[in-house]
Formats: sequence, C-alpha cells, structure tokens
Amino acid sequence: MLNHVLDYGEIDLSNNATERNVKSFVIGRKNWLFATSPAGAQANAIWLTLIETAKANGLDPRQYLEYLLNQLGQLPVFPTEEELAVYLPWQQVPDKKVWRDQEA
Repeated sequence: MLNHVLDYGEIDLSNNATERNVKSFVIGRKNWLFATSPAGAQANAIWLTLIETAKANGLDPRQYLEYLLNQLGQLPVFPTEEELAVYLPWQQVPDKKVWRDQEA
C-alpha cells in the first residue's frame, strides 16, 4: 500500500474524507430505529430526501424546510403539479432566505 502512495501522489494517506461522508448515515442509524413501521420508514426517507436534495442545491436545509412548512399550508387541498413545482429545491432563486449564507 505504501508503495502505491509513494508512486501516485494523488492517493490520500488518510480516509478522513470517506469517514466524514459516512458519518451522517451512522448517526442516522439511531434515528432509523424509531421507524417502527413501513410508514415510519417511508416518512424518514421523505425527510432525508428533502434534506439531502436541499443540500445538493445549495440551500440551508432547516430554512428550506421551514419555508416549505409555512408556504405549503397556504396551497389548496389538492394542488396541481405546477403549483407544487415552484417549491422544488432547484426552483429556488438566490434572493430567497433559504440559501446558505456563503452562497446568497
């Protein structure tokens, strides 16, 4: 292994980056224990998807979820796809408060 590191300088000597990426799943594992039913597991999956999609689109997940919870309650009982599409993470414009501070 050490020979590969010496031959190829791009190889990192530590696995800190990998461990950092996996940490959220390890911490999440304790939360998933409370999904005592398939419906609970589906609810967890929906929340995690919203959070990770917000992160992937440069949004602050907490502010984005607060924004969704405040705004979606104002929609009709059966909103159309067009009415819901404006709330998708990739539809958010930078001047809204849901963007991360460093990207706003």
